[in-house]
Amino acid sequence: MSSHLTRDMQSLHQHIMAMCTVVEDVVHRAVDELGRPDVAVSREIVDRDDEIDQWDVRIEEVCLKILALHAPLADNLRRVAAVMKIAWELERMADVAVHIAERAAGLVGAPDIHLPEKLHEMARIALSMLRSSLEAFVAKDSRLAREVCAQDDVVDALNREIIGDLVQLMKRSPELVEPAMHLFSASRHVERLADHATNIAEDVVYLVEGEIIRHRAEFWQR
Repeated sequence: MSSHLTRDMQSLHQHIMAMCTVVEDVVHRAVDELGRPDVAVSREIVDRDDEIDQWDVRIEEVCLKILALHAPLADNLRRVAAVMKIAWELERMADVAVHIAERAAGLVGAPDIHLPEKLHEMARIALSMLRSSLEAFVAKDSRLAREVCAQDDVVDALNREIIGDLVQLMKRSPELVEPAMHLFSASRHVERLADHATNIAEDVVYLVEGEIIRHRAEFWQR
C-alpha cells in the first residue's frame, strides 16, 4: 500500500469514527428524551442533524477521492465500500433520531401517559445494537456483527407488542389518543434504529468476510 493511500485510508477511518460518535450521542439523547420530554432538547437534536449531514458528504468525498486516485483492491476496496454504506446508515439514523425527538416534544403537556416498559426495553436493545455494530466495525469482528443481526427479530416482536398495547389503550381511553399516537410513532422509529444498526452489522460482515448477507437471515448465526 502506498503512503498516500495509507494516509487517505487513515483519514477516512477518522472521519467515519467522528461521525459515529456524533450519531451515537444524538440517538441516545433522542431515546432518553422519550422518558423526559423537553422541547429545547428536541431543537438541539434537530440542529445537530445538519452537522451529521455534513459528515456524510465529507466522507463520500473522501471515498470517491480514494477510488479515483488509488483504485484500491481487495480489503481496501471493501473498506471504502463499507464506509460509504455505513455513513449512509448513520445519516439515516440521525434522521430517525430527529423524528423520535419530535414525537417526544409532542408529549410535553400531554395527559398523563407513561412510557411503556416494553418501549424502554426495545430502545435499550436498539441502542445496544448500534453500539455493538460500531464496535464490530472498529474491531473487524464479524461474529459480533452477526449477533447484532440476530437481535433484530427481538426488536420487531417488541414493536408489534407495543403497537398492539397502544391500540388497546386508545380504545379504552379516547382522551389519550394523541399522546398514544406519538408513542406509536416513536416505537416505529426505534424499530427503524434497530434496522439501521442491523444494516451496519451486515456491512461489517461484508468488510471482514467479503460476503453480502443482506436479506439472508440464515447466514446471521454462522
